[in-house]
Amino acid sequence: MPRGRSTFTKRQKEHTRQQRQRDKAERRNQRKEEKAVAGSVDEMAELREHAAEQAALFNLGAEEGDTTEESTPGDHVNE
Repeated sequence: MPRGRSTFTKRQKEHTRQQRQRDKAERRNQRKEEKAVAGSVDEMAELREHAAEQAALFNLGAEEGDTTEESTPGDHVNE
C-alpha cells in the first residue's frame, strides 16, 4: 500500500523539528563555554592580583626581617 502525501510531510516536519532542537542545544552549549571562558579569565586576573599582593606583603616582611638579622649579629660581635 503506497504511503500518502501526509506521511511524507509529517516525516519532513519531524526531521526539521529534530534539527532545530539539535541547533538550539548546540547554541546553548556554545554560550555556556563562552561564559566559562570569560569567567575563568576574570578568575585568573583576580588570582594573579591576589598573588601579587601576597608577594608584596611577603617581600615587605622579608626586608624587615633581613634588617633585623643584620643588626643582631653585629651587636653580638661588639659585645
